[in-house]
Amino acid sequence: MNIFNEFEEKLYAVYAKLSKQHDFPSNLDLSKCVIELPRDETHGDLACNAALVLAKPLNYPPRKLAELIAKELEKDDSVLATEIAGPGFINLRLHQSRWGQEILTILEQADAFGKNTIGTGKNINIEFVSANPTGPLHAAHARGAILGDVLSNLMAFSGYNVTREYYINDAGSQIITLSKSAYLRYCEVLGVKIDSIPSGLYPGDYLIDVGEKLASKFGDSLHQLSEAEQVEVIGPIAVELMMSSIKKDLSRLGITMDVYSSENTLVKNGNVSSAIQKLQQDGLIYKGKPEAPKGQRDDQWAPREQLLFKSKEFGDDVDRPLQKSDDSWTYFASDVAYHFDKLERTNGRLVDVLGADHSGYVKRMTAAVQAMSGEKDMLQIKQCGLVTLLDKGQPVKMSKRAGTFVTLSDVIDAVGADVMRFMMLTRRNDQPLEFDYAKVTEKSRDNPVFYVQYAHARAKSVLRQNKKPIAEVNYSVLTDIHEIRVIKQLSSWPKLVEAAVHQCEPHRIAFYLMELAAVFHGLWNAGRDNLELKFIQESDDELTLARMQLIDATALVIKSGLNLLSIDAVEEM
Repeated sequence: MNIFNEFEEKLYAVYAKLSKQHDFPSNLDLSKCVIELPRDETHGDLACNAALVLAKPLNYPPRKLAELIAKELEKDDSVLATEIAGPGFINLRLHQSRWGQEILTILEQADAFGKNTIGTGKNINIEFVSANPTGPLHAAHARGAILGDVLSNLMAFSGYNVTREYYINDAGSQIITLSKSAYLRYCEVLGVKIDSIPSGLYPGDYLIDVGEKLASKFGDSLHQLSEAEQVEVIGPIAVELMMSSIKKDLSRLGITMDVYSSENTLVKNGNVSSAIQKLQQDGLIYKGKPEAPKGQRDDQWAPREQLLFKSKEFGDDVDRPLQKSDDSWTYFASDVAYHFDKLERTNGRLVDVLGADHSGYVKRMTAAVQAMSGEKDMLQIKQCGLVTLLDKGQPVKMSKRAGTFVTLSDVIDAVGADVMRFMMLTRRNDQPLEFDYAKVTEKSRDNPVFYVQYAHARAKSVLRQNKKPIAEVNYSVLTDIHEIRVIKQLSSWPKLVEAAVHQCEPHRIAFYLMELAAVFHGLWNAGRDNLELKFIQESDDELTLARMQLIDATALVIKSGLNLLSIDAVEEM
């Protein structure tokens, strides 16, 4: 048990006592009463919001309630003093020696420190990347790929049974365009001169490989087929080759999917009809005319009667069409079928990681999943902001191979997978991110990847240098403010993991590691200015051993965090 869990349990015991003394309800929900580090360390060691949370349901003045709670908490042997701040926050000051005990907890739990059972073995399906199989992955895809992969690691670390899934959009107009583009390259391989790629087709050189394979497999026989027949033959081959390239790029990032689902297979197997039938049985589909698109005047809109899903009943802006004018299914209908399939396979929560251009998708899809599952929060959608690639502040040129963008493979070649994985999590997922090649490869504290890995390497270097004998440890000798800052940061790791899981925000792991690296480097630098704070004290074995344990715990937690990011915790730099 870490210090935060310990004091939360003490808080529950205090409330149980007060409920008897003051006739408070004994079954009040205390889940939002938390113990945490105060934002300002001058305010104390721990902060508690219980009085503010409970004042309203108890109809009790928050500061008076805070005084009752604080008075009871002060009776604890490890509490030095309590203070009431603002409208009713309770700040606790602990005996400094109490923090040292946290090191033992970390070292005893080792790799399990920070793990929790929030998931309790429940299933969760996390779908990410899902780029159209019409070309190589580009740099912006990396952000969603890394977010989804680290979120999967985080959920598994917290007791969920995780499935990583990629949805292949291998049906529809983009596959027809891919087939026509590949056929053009096929003709080029067979000697037909192509002056320029026609507008609307994919211009990238990556399709030359597809053309060569088609020529090798079919010779010139594809010329004899109609355009529709060419699409039928070329489409699956081109998609397979594109997906092979995409899987290689993901592998270079350290990402392996558990499931690849095909839109084309769903449509052919009748899954769309099954999903629509499910909604129909629940009375959620009707024939009607869709509303005019946002920004278009009603007198300019000439709708026809279509099959519509009652999306507005579940928080969407309008009811959504499920069929096109030719009675074929809309993209939305296919997406409904895909999520219905995922719900049946997963029997648990769904998470979709999408790009910045999918804003309109969020309400309609969460509405559909709520309708099919009967649960409001069954689907969570995480959108990734735009990524701007720079080199020394200047935009990176497009990739010749891709034709219109910088490929993910190009970026990995330039900076490496570890750097890319960390940097894509240095902003909230919905914020834009600038990725400068020069900055992310420099060896300085301004480069967060280097800064965190260097902290781990420094810790390991000190542990290798120490020749002091192992003995019983007295953690109470660790009382300097720089040491306490490190211990506090280490102790907050389990709470940070829980928050990241609840909010589905893996960037919190990267932020935490940067903060931990900062306080550890701060302790290192303090030892350069004050010899009494050097890690190894030749004349004080007791203090040296306690500090070695602190450094060992620091290395362990940094490694644990980097493991969640699937980044190597290097031991030498």
